[in-house]
Amino acid sequence: MIDEIAPLIDNYRKWLKDKTAIKIVNDYAEITTPFLDRHNDCLQIYVHKEDGGYVLSDGGYIIDDLTISGCDLGTPKRQDLLKVTLAGFGVTSERGELKIKATAETFALKKHNLIQAMLAVNDLFYLAQPYVASIFLEDVAVWLEENDIRFIPSAKFTGKSGFDHLFDFAVPKTRSAPERLLKAINNPTKDSAQALAFAWVDTREVRPSNSRAFAILNDRERPVSASVEEALRQYEISPIPWSKREESLEALAA
Repeated sequence: MIDEIAPLIDNYRKWLKDKTAIKIVNDYAEITTPFLDRHNDCLQIYVHKEDGGYVLSDGGYIIDDLTISGCDLGTPKRQDLLKVTLAGFGVTSERGELKIKATAETFALKKHNLIQAMLAVNDLFYLAQPYVASIFLEDVAVWLEENDIRFIPSAKFTGKSGFDHLFDFAVPKTRSAPERLLKAINNPTKDSAQALAFAWVDTREVRPSNSRAFAILNDRERPVSASVEEALRQYEISPIPWSKREESLEALAA
């Protein structure tokens, strides 16, 4: 299995390097990444030197874009959810700008965390009418609770690479079932599937050998692409379309 997975990780790293571009804009380095937002535009981050280190920022893009799209982040519940989501990656929000500080030694890790936070916030709050009427993550939590499935919310693990990966729910092992890690994906795309695949491949190296991963996919507004589900299965992640969630209840409740 290691001989099979290792080339996949190497290919991911090569893709990430080849698809990343850098240019200087005034006193900032603008880094264009291969990760896409919900408009299929490449995510960009901005870096400048400060106090002997670096400050990495999204330039305010993520929250500005959601606000322009009609997504109100001003409610207390959504502000709390934003803070919890960002805290899981060590990212802060300052006047709508997502930021994280790094040293030369931690730059790669912090850049990874900022990109993951941008993707998470973009996905988490993709709920302006007429797209989604409620927060998908909350719906998943309610469903787990209604079915007496014990879980740990916002479970963060450090993978073999040293990168931190945040899973929305961790269901502890029982006598009859292994540990299960769940990610709720509000807007399932090939990019979100690939990001989860990397997180899982990296994380399972340091988790019990029989741990399992699940992706709960929001298909309320449109069907999930077969290519997204297949991409997840290739990395041994079980896709669970929201409309078919009851079919996976036994695997999660055991």
